[in-house]
Amino acid sequence: MIGKVTRGQNLARLLSYLYGPGSRNEHVDPHIVAGFRLPMALEPGLDARGDRDFRHLVGVLTSPLDTLRHTPLTLPVWQCSIRAAPADRTLSDDEWANIAEEVMHQTGFALRGDDQACRWIAVRHADDHIHLAVVLAREDGRNPNVHRDYFKVADACHIVEERYGLTRTAPADRTAAPRPTRAETELTDRKNWTQPPRTTLRRRVATAAAGAGTEDDFFVALKEAGVLIKTRRSVRAPGELTGYAVALPHHTNQDGQPVWFSGGKLAANLTLPKLRHRWSAPPHAPSFDQRKLRRYSPSGVELTHQERSAAYQQAARATATANWQMRQIQDPVVRADLAAATSDLLHVTAAITGNQELAYVADFYDRAAREPYGRQPRPTPYGSTLRTVARALAYSGIGTRLNHSHHPSLTHALSQLIVHIAALVEAVAELRQTQRRIAQATAARKAAEQLTRISRTSPRLPSPSWLATRTPHTPDHNAARLAAADFPVPLNQQLPTTHQRPRSATPAPASTHRRGTSR
Repeated sequence: MIGKVTRGQNLARLLSYLYGPGSRNEHVDPHIVAGFRLPMALEPGLDARGDRDFRHLVGVLTSPLDTLRHTPLTLPVWQCSIRAAPADRTLSDDEWANIAEEVMHQTGFALRGDDQACRWIAVRHADDHIHLAVVLAREDGRNPNVHRDYFKVADACHIVEERYGLTRTAPADRTAAPRPTRAETELTDRKNWTQPPRTTLRRRVATAAAGAGTEDDFFVALKEAGVLIKTRRSVRAPGELTGYAVALPHHTNQDGQPVWFSGGKLAANLTLPKLRHRWSAPPHAPSFDQRKLRRYSPSGVELTHQERSAAYQQAARATATANWQMRQIQDPVVRADLAAATSDLLHVTAAITGNQELAYVADFYDRAAREPYGRQPRPTPYGSTLRTVARALAYSGIGTRLNHSHHPSLTHALSQLIVHIAALVEAVAELRQTQRRIAQATAARKAAEQLTRISRTSPRLPSPSWLATRTPHTPDHNAARLAAADFPVPLNQQLPTTHQRPRSATPAPASTHRRGTSR
């Protein structure tokens, strides 16, 4: 069951729509099933022409606005549509009335037993949904609390789903990224774009953040990805950067100005403060020398297929180790950080291969990677290691062009990397299942299935022939050697500071785990 909340000013216009034929004549037998009084006493009558006369109902519902002790809310009419899933049975008027009362109680607009609450009605004009119309003015002269009303509606929906055995919906825990609006979707169709600008920007920002180790690297990567950037400075401290917004050059408004999206409008974990939190490595965590990384940007590095294959193999070993850690280490902080770092690895892998299917998988997995309600997992050495691997892949692959069809070893190494990522994503799915986060578990499991399918085919790499114009490179100036310098011990043999790690890419027996010593 899904609830959609909107706000407005004109109650008469809303009632006219609810009792009208609908945009496609889909409204049948509109009538009030519940309200602050008996439905029969609130049902609008007919005028001399036989049309609905809403004047009395509008006057009754809006009369508390005249006695408010404070300034009325800017948009005093609150409307919420509650819709059942297509597979659910048809509910009776009494059941819908109970659902409406539960929503009003959970939002606090009309608590059970509160005779000074807001005035409201619930109109049913179809089998599968109702509309709640509420005037946001209490009869005791106070304004109601509308804070987090959408989340309260979602809580009410979950309650009635369990009560009536209806299809369960995902919780409103902010793990899902904001969806494109209807206007964005329609514009995408008219312009014949492959996807809405919000989706494109979210992917590019997530990839830039995954491949960057500092704030400066992040903004440079965004510019190289063809994204327009607008920064926000602090009012109290003018030199302090507090936020950013991004736009696509081809996405403009009627005045020809770019349409901007802040990081928070793309995803809860893409705000600048949360990105800074991600980039703050914990003590003893392996990290790149950022000065080296800035000297060797992706556009200035060209690797041979052997070097690239070695980078993929190194990443595969690190991913296998992360998979073992996810399954064996019971610390929830470590597991949360590994789940989040896996998203970085997925986005970078999709970017360096140019595989559109991998990009869609990375988008889909993102929900499983996030913590509820925008909480950011605390950085750990385990997650930082995986993010370091992602940055190594980014600096070795993004911006280069390589036809993998002539290099079977490279294809095999890439396939093995994707296989290990699929196993790690499956481990995240099992974690979310044990946490009873069903929507996140479903997202991770579907992502793992898609990764497994992709690994069984040849992962497609971009094929422009850069080899013909390739310039010689200095042996020390490549990401593979940088990674080796930062990992003097192979990744799967490094032992973390607080927990033991196996000495092979596969899970180690318990006895081997006990004999390990910490570094």
